[in-house]
Amino acid sequence: MLRELASNIFKLHDYLLKRTDGRVRDYPLMQSPIEMTSILLAYVFFSVYVGPRLMANRKPFHLKTTMIVYNFSMVALNAYIVCEFMLSGWGTTYSWRCDLCDPSSSPQALRMIRVAWIFYFSKYIELLDTVFFVLRKKHSQITFLHVFHHSFMPWTWWWGITLTPVGGMGSFHALVNAVVHVIMYFYYGLSAAGPRFQKYLWWKKYLTAIQLIQFVLVSVHISQYYFMEKCDYQVPVWIHLIWIYGTFFFLLFSNFWVQAYIKGKRPPVTKDKPKQNGVTNDDVTTVTNGKQLENGMAHHYTNGKILPGKVKEV
Repeated sequence: MLRELASNIFKLHDYLLKRTDGRVRDYPLMQSPIEMTSILLAYVFFSVYVGPRLMANRKPFHLKTTMIVYNFSMVALNAYIVCEFMLSGWGTTYSWRCDLCDPSSSPQALRMIRVAWIFYFSKYIELLDTVFFVLRKKHSQITFLHVFHHSFMPWTWWWGITLTPVGGMGSFHALVNAVVHVIMYFYYGLSAAGPRFQKYLWWKKYLTAIQLIQFVLVSVHISQYYFMEKCDYQVPVWIHLIWIYGTFFFLLFSNFWVQAYIKGKRPPVTKDKPKQNGVTNDDVTTVTNGKQLENGMAHHYTNGKILPGKVKEV
């Protein structure tokens, strides 16, 4: 039985190698699902088990400078991703309707392949969000949703850019996500810079609205597929999955918006009181990826209950 299982695994591995888009095969982490799966499993093991135990009897690290550099570096990276997505199709040849994947080796198609891979690889860089939580002993922010999101996102994107042509209307959500990341990491960079920058963070509550707009744009754009007379998009399964994702999170965020801003079930806002390491006592009430941010940390908002969560996004 074990021999048969091993044989089936090797057959699947060979099948994946044959199916891998030749244009992306030579990029790092694209040769086999074993490498990326091993990295993500190690990340989960470190986040849930190894990291908290290593830090149990140690003092938390003060990473103010590191956090500033990291956040603003992520701003630059995501801004570059946005520009490349625009130049490789979304701002040049795409109609923003039934845009098909380009399976050719034209310069523009290869440029789309490259930016899709960079977006994919950026999700591995974002695993540092959790590493910083561990080193700073912010264990309450390392929730199931946080770890699941950070591990599942790059895992699914590997399959997307390996087995199917890259680009077309299925890549729109990545463009929008990168735009949102520019805004969010910019906010977190200013926040980490210290109390003297707090006066520039008056727009923190609008992060919730930005997230809602993100999912509206993604859902509306992908919904066009269902109303067109004909759209020969090569991988319709991704259309369905993106629509489910965008609609689900829009409903989740809308529920929070109603509870927090219409029904007024949010904490009262207090005056800013600077604390050490650039952290303030001001009540931050916003949502990122289904999470409510208060007093510098996030809380999951589910079924009317607020549970501890993480500060950073999607």
